[in-house]
Amino acid sequence: MKDWLSIHRGEAPLIVSIPHAGTEIPREIEARLVSLWRGRMDADWHMPTLYDFAKALGATVISTAISRTVIDVNRDPSGASLYPGQATTSLCPLTTFAGDELYLNAKGPTEDEIDERRGQYFLPYHAALYDEIKRLKRTHNAVVLYDAHSIRSQIPRLFEGTLPVFNIGTNSGRSCEMELSSAAQMICAGSGQPTIANGRFKGGHITRLYGDPERGVHAIQMELAMRSYMREPHMPDEENWPTAFDADLAAPTQATLKRVLNACIAFAKEAT
Repeated sequence: MKDWLSIHRGEAPLIVSIPHAGTEIPREIEARLVSLWRGRMDADWHMPTLYDFAKALGATVISTAISRTVIDVNRDPSGASLYPGQATTSLCPLTTFAGDELYLNAKGPTEDEIDERRGQYFLPYHAALYDEIKRLKRTHNAVVLYDAHSIRSQIPRLFEGTLPVFNIGTNSGRSCEMELSSAAQMICAGSGQPTIANGRFKGGHITRLYGDPERGVHAIQMELAMRSYMREPHMPDEENWPTAFDADLAAPTQATLKRVLNACIAFAKEAT
């Protein structure tokens, strides 16, 4: 097992993927960054803590400790944009979400370096996803791959205004059956928090690659606004970001997410 790759195996027909919570950056890459803080600022903060109940449900949980600044395992490995015409970040990002340069003198990784990172980090993460889907399909007719994400509530470069709390992505309905998407959306909307399906976030590379309902693999992405479990400063800086996980603030969000994951398991178990 690679020390940066975490795989907890469960027997329920559910895989929870956490691809962006990592903050580790190798020293040789860190030395080339404008700052380590900037290299880590766009992490999906505290996601393993937020979803700490998933293992008790029997879910398989896969996560990486490597920062998305090193390589983003939820991007197309060819470098093609997931959202053509819209601002986004690349396989090996050159800027933060806000558009600030990550590398000193704007000297990002070369193609050879990107290839090396792809082999070292990207491919093993996806091999783990593939292997766990294959393992669970031996004992279940259907498996749900739930890709867990979070992002700051306001990032003008990426979206206007304030993001809804629950952002469900199913590649515009292609990565899972409507029954599953509708169940997740109903649960989230029932929380009283703003909810949208296939809005600004329709699901990244993981959702789009593995979601294959006809073969019994249903992929769904949940992009959470971070204000649902941590206090967000108006303007993040090195003094105030990231803030701590707020257990009281997170409790109702976790309750909703637990209902969503239980619905995913029930959906998969009922599949024929």
